[in-house]
Amino acid sequence: MAKTQDMTAMLKDVMGAFPVDTASMEDAFKTATSLNEKLSTVAIDAAEKSTEISSKWTKETLAKLTDMSKAKTEPADYAKAMTDFASSYAEVTAEHMAAFAEVAKSVQMETVELMMAAGKDISEDTSKAVKKATGDMTAAAKKAATAK
Repeated sequence: MAKTQDMTAMLKDVMGAFPVDTASMEDAFKTATSLNEKLSTVAIDAAEKSTEISSKWTKETLAKLTDMSKAKTEPADYAKAMTDFASSYAEVTAEHMAAFAEVAKSVQMETVELMMAAGKDISEDTSKAVKKATGDMTAAAKKAATAK
């Protein structure tokens, strides 16, 4: 009777001959988590700055509305108050939109810097992993060839 080969044992031998280095995967994971942490910090800082700008803008608008809504003695004073409010609101709007633009510009610059640094780190990690894997595979192939 013919004996069937034990495929499990054969697969185990093949996997043992070609070791897998998990350190390169750990390095890649550390690089990715570090990048995510830095990107999260950039996003949270931008959200804080945007919230501060919005809050300041709201407070200034409410203060100007309070001035505008005060009772006036002459009907013409209401028109003047409305005109003053519209004029100052347009000015404040331009200032706050410029502040939002600065936050966006800062986020963009920081993100590009982080992505370029991460790309360099990932490239270096990949290069190291490929060199090590090539060396391991070559050594395993030589060992397997000499064992025959």
